[in-house]
Amino acid sequence: MKIVAARLHRVRLPLVHEFRTSSHGKSLLDHILVELTDESGAVGWGEIASPSDPYYAPETVETCWLVGERYLVPAILGKEWERPEEVPQLWAKVRGNQFAKSGLDVAGWVLWATSNDVPLAAALGGTRSEVVAGVSLGIEPTIDDLLTEVERHLAAGYPRVKLKIAPGWDVEPVRAVRSAHPELDLHVDANGIYTEEHSSQLKALDEFGLTMIEQPFAPRDLLAHARLQQQISTPICLDESIETIDDLKIALSLDALRILNIKISRMGGLTAARAAHDLAHQAGIPIWCGGMHEFGIGRAANVALSSLPGFTLPSDVSASAKYYAQDVITPPVVATQGVVQVPATAGLGHQVDTGFIAANTIASSELTA
Repeated sequence: MKIVAARLHRVRLPLVHEFRTSSHGKSLLDHILVELTDESGAVGWGEIASPSDPYYAPETVETCWLVGERYLVPAILGKEWERPEEVPQLWAKVRGNQFAKSGLDVAGWVLWATSNDVPLAAALGGTRSEVVAGVSLGIEPTIDDLLTEVERHLAAGYPRVKLKIAPGWDVEPVRAVRSAHPELDLHVDANGIYTEEHSSQLKALDEFGLTMIEQPFAPRDLLAHARLQQQISTPICLDESIETIDDLKIALSLDALRILNIKISRMGGLTAARAAHDLAHQAGIPIWCGGMHEFGIGRAANVALSSLPGFTLPSDVSASAKYYAQDVITPPVVATQGVVQVPATAGLGHQVDTGFIAANTIASSELTA
């Protein structure tokens, strides 16, 4: 295969509900949609779902645009390749910039799957026809507001709820949710905001029967995660800490995690995400797919990845309608009683709504071989 044209679309969509984490809040999102065309005219779409600010990761929309346009797209234009795993090798000299790489890597996989008339999930080696979805709830103004959000999503059938936490918003919100829902599959996510000085708060969470405590400490502080895991029974899950396969190997050797969150964007695409799945699955580590509030293109890629056998915990593949009044794909991703069907049609499994994308594009760029 040979990519002869690449288009970048910076698309802005409002969220239906403001989302707040330990570092920031957001009510709208800019993501970069990647459109790759090969010499036959086949098209593959990907999504650069980077945050707008460098709080979750170092990248932003602007840095992804620059790196994609100046380095990654030129590296793949006009180059011959047979399998999508070969695409990341074309930009191997570019370090980091995982979010930017991810959008192009996913587009390469979708292009290959479309051209070979196979579903994306099947191309990756997926074995499931449906995946269980969970929801992630942000920090709310009050505990009553949080309980209302939990009730709303449980009524929609979601079997797992993740709560964002931060110092001062941890033990009491979790206590309130657990008290209201004693059997709920519940876990918390700190996005790395705690230090070991907060260990007493984190240890206090051990009494609530949580499925996991996700990323309590800073990404590179694997030793702190390993020490905390020795002091609590709740499994620690790593997210931001695992950007590469080498990161995962180190964390496994330190016993710094008992559960792995794989995010396609954080790991640089489907190629790396699948490799991380294979390694963790072989090590007996339960896996789930995390999300970055992706539009429909990235969300469909998450669903495809979640069909792999090691994804045994509910993943962040909730319905499009949880975040967006209208999505960039048709039909949108739908969750029925917390279950999302894995598309069985070729490629992404959804039609890309190019008209809606054009109406919400605030910048675009096209490069050709």
